[in-house]
Amino acid sequence: MAMILVVEDDLDAAATIARILRRDDYEVAVVNTAAQALAEIDRQEPDLITLDIMMPHMDGIELCRQLRTRPDTADTPILMVTAKGTVLDLVDGLDAGADDYIAKPFDIRELRARVDALLRPRQPKGAPSPTTTVGNLTLDSRTAEVSIAGGTGILLTPTEYDLLKYLMERAGEIVSPQQLLVEVWGYPEGAGSPDLVRAHIRNVRLKIEPNPSDPTYVKTIRRHGYTIRSPESES
Repeated sequence: MAMILVVEDDLDAAATIARILRRDDYEVAVVNTAAQALAEIDRQEPDLITLDIMMPHMDGIELCRQLRTRPDTADTPILMVTAKGTVLDLVDGLDAGADDYIAKPFDIRELRARVDALLRPRQPKGAPSPTTTVGNLTLDSRTAEVSIAGGTGILLTPTEYDLLKYLMERAGEIVSPQQLLVEVWGYPEGAGSPDLVRAHIRNVRLKIEPNPSDPTYVKTIRRHGYTIRSPESES
């Protein structure tokens, strides 16, 4: 049984989230501050963390950054659940290391879908090759790193890894944001926000592109979606 840590200073919201998750047979621990969250994590390592942003003393953004520096929580899925729901808030949360983001008030089905997606196994067992290569890009499943032309590996978050791998395995194909939400995030049809995809695409580009504002590898195809291509294929 997966254990989920709910970090939420609004007692009513915390109780609601915990009740939904317990109905789905998850073990749930609830804390109301960042300090309590760190103490709880020292006691038992969660399988997933839901995290509010607006909390006293240390907000969720700073807590998320700290969690990503700890070996025991560096790869723990983090779902931001917060009333701050603008695109800029989404980008701030993902930049801090969150894997996903849901704004209050949320639909119960969407919360369940996002939790289920974050807890699903990230990599299939018995993959035929540990690396995927498109042009100068090589993605290594053993280290979750991408390298460019054999250079130093660039560490990706779990979601960035899943997203880049999906695109690289379909190099040259145009993939819509909704397809990515279903296939990479594991959401039901119609769930999830294209802003989530855009924010993760932005972060991937910041890591791999020589000029993120004029991408070489991950291209946007207006009104259709995204594709990954090697410069060699366009020459």
